[in-house]
Parts: sequence; structure tokens; C-alpha cells
Amino acid sequence: MYLTSEKKEEIFGKYGTSNTDTGSPESQIALFSYRISHLTGHLKSNHKDYSTERALKMLVGKRRRLLDYLKDKNIERYRAIIKELGIRK
Repeated sequence: MYLTSEKKEEIFGKYGTSNTDTGSPESQIALFSYRISHLTGHLKSNHKDYSTERALKMLVGKRRRLLDYLKDKNIERYRAIIKELGIRK
């Protein structure tokens, strides 16, 4: 499996406040970004996998909604996560 619990803890530790911080918007956005990059690579080689394409679109929407929430609540944290992950609007 591409996303093990150790990898999740690493992502949460890097972008959240601790290894078990699964609820902060930054850690969720980082996890979604990791999953999006994995699914994008899968779709490059399997372009007819429509269920994965739908899942990818749903993940992008979830990440977009979290980014909008973070932008409304705290613009500095939003700018920091955008810069750190390399996401552009």
C-alpha cells in the first residue's frame, strides 16, 4: 500500500502540531496533496480508470474547500501552507 501509517505520521508531524494531529487543516491539506499526487501518477498510466478519476476530482474538491476555510480563518496559515506545499490557486 502506498500510504502506510508511518507515512501518515510523518506527514502529520511535518505539517501539523504533532504526529497525532489529524484534525488541523494544514495536516489534512498535506495528506490530501500526497494522495492527489499519487492518484495523478496512477492516472497517467491508466487513463481509462474512471473511478479513480472521480476519486481524484473529489479529493481536489475537498482540498479546495479546506483551503478556502483556512483562508477565511487565518490568511497567514493559508499562505504558509500554500508556499510549503507548492500549491497554486
